[in-house]
Amino acid sequence: MRYIEAGPDTPVIRELTRRVSGDVCTLQWHWPVGTDSVYIGRRALDAHHAEASNPGALPFGAAEPENFGAGEDFGISELKLYTREEYKASGGYRDRLDGIGRYAYTVYAALPGSGEPVLVRQPPSENTVETPAGRAKIRYAVREKKPLFRAYKTVRIELSCEVPLGEGVLCYVKKSGAYPTGPQDGTVYPFAAPFPAGRTALPEIEVGKNDYVRVFFTDGKKYGQLYELLPE
Repeated sequence: MRYIEAGPDTPVIRELTRRVSGDVCTLQWHWPVGTDSVYIGRRALDAHHAEASNPGALPFGAAEPENFGAGEDFGISELKLYTREEYKASGGYRDRLDGIGRYAYTVYAALPGSGEPVLVRQPPSENTVETPAGRAKIRYAVREKKPLFRAYKTVRIELSCEVPLGEGVLCYVKKSGAYPTGPQDGTVYPFAAPFPAGRTALPEIEVGKNDYVRVFFTDGKKYGQLYELLPE
């Protein structure tokens, strides 16, 4: 198998789109004239999260999830051959989304009658599309104890994770007088250690009697694509 760059006379994929229904992603595109087959590759863009949520479920037979970096060519074992007839019968290309995070699908036009597979490499914006997969649930509880006649109270945070969680994903935020609304709304304390799947009860902490604590993502935009944070 080899790649060639797209040119004025090579077949290219156009109008690549994706549609997600439940855990199934359907790809559709405009087929180039004279091309009866394509090769499709899938990359796990958040490979370390996807592997943590579903160990062993690597995309399209890849050796390791870390191999799926953006901009790299696929090996032949990492690609799926898909014909125009299969496309017509299914109304597109359908693939089940497993794990968590994001995937990128790339569709390569194959040169007809070339013997060995010859794939046309296009700018990623033309034949690559990204799609989110599932989000793992993280549930948290903040339990308070208020000793009588003392100026402080104790707080215990409990987390329940569907998948192992890396360090630096979560933080707790303390605010005086009201519950914080986000990491920017109080004093931030990141959790520096990873969390296993299952339930974890953290050591008690002491806060002022008028202090309130909540748990947030350290980076909501980044981790909100991978996890769903829910109070119990």
